[in-house]
Amino acid sequence: MEITIYTKSGCGYCTQVKQLMDRAGFSYTEINATRSDLREEFLSKYPDAKTYPYVIIDGEPIGGLVETAKLFIQKGYVSSGR
Repeated sequence: MEITIYTKSGCGYCTQVKQLMDRAGFSYTEINATRSDLREEFLSKYPDAKTYPYVIIDGEPIGGLVETAKLFIQKGYVSSGR
């Protein structure tokens, strides 16, 4: 599974999504889109992205922390902890 996470500096949700990846045992590539050139590239590739983090799995845009957590629970990669 190829996972890319677009993040920005100081983002608490970005930290949480990386913790989720660690908990699930998945490696990922992080792209910090704080740099203007990377942010422009990110927004041109994913114009529907509105917030950070933004997770891409196997070329498929997933969304942010909530969408990624829901997917991981649904697929059984992690449990909800309830």
